[in-house]
Amino acid sequence: MLASLSAILAPVFIVAGIGYLWARKGFDYPTEFVARMVMTVGTPSLVLSTLSRTDLQAEAFLSMAGACSLCLVGMALAGWLACRVGGYQWRVLMPAFMFPNTGNMGLPISLYAFGEHGLALAVAFFLTLSVFQFTLGLAISGTAASFKAFVRNPIVISLAGAMPIIFLGVELPRWLANTVDLLGGMSIPLMLLTLGVSLASLRLRHVGSGLLLGGLRLVLGAAVGWLAGLVLGMGELERAVLMVQSSMPVAVFNYLMAVRANREPEQVANLVMCSTVLSFAWLPLVLSWTL
Repeated sequence: MLASLSAILAPVFIVAGIGYLWARKGFDYPTEFVARMVMTVGTPSLVLSTLSRTDLQAEAFLSMAGACSLCLVGMALAGWLACRVGGYQWRVLMPAFMFPNTGNMGLPISLYAFGEHGLALAVAFFLTLSVFQFTLGLAISGTAASFKAFVRNPIVISLAGAMPIIFLGVELPRWLANTVDLLGGMSIPLMLLTLGVSLASLRLRHVGSGLLLGGLRLVLGAAVGWLAGLVLGMGELERAVLMVQSSMPVAVFNYLMAVRANREPEQVANLVMCSTVLSFAWLPLVLSWTL
């Protein structure tokens, strides 16, 4: 089991660690360019490539989308209760609880743990979460985007492009399938490198509260994911992917939203860093359970 966990997690932590050390050494890393390239080209290509290579049934996609929505409701409630008990601003803490790092960390871990079909299910969770994040998440943080900006979002466009593949069984032309496969291949390494670089730019303050809330997010995320899979009667693989995706640490994007809205970005940065550090110990336990 230890060898299996190492094979799953070591590539993720090593590549993210390279990005972290690269930034800490002061070497140049064009974060804005890389993030834009991954968001606008790499991730949509990864979505289309993954869904075109795997036989993901429409029922499985809708089931994962519904489970993701249920997890969001559960984590929103958990975040609201934490705000009431701890006296935190709900616009700050709720998005951090609701929107985990299902892209940079969730997709590669799902790939290495559960293979191509597991990655396809993780993509379904990621797409659903992204739609909520770019609508409800922005509204909660106080930085709501226009409808025009939403429909132009590359993740939303890739979701629209994936619908004929999932629901109509449309096959991509060979030249297009090879192209998106090539472009999608760059996404996961760049996601992990950028994650490491982003973490290197964050500074820890009030570590105690960050560890407490970050740990709470990880544990409750796993519990909510497990319960959602149980309530919906999902299959073994679907439940495993759901629990892993829901167990991810706080996404860096929450920090960017907090900066944009000027709502305690340092506290959100603290949650991102602490939950990510704790995930190094937590995720092996979750994977041991799911595997």
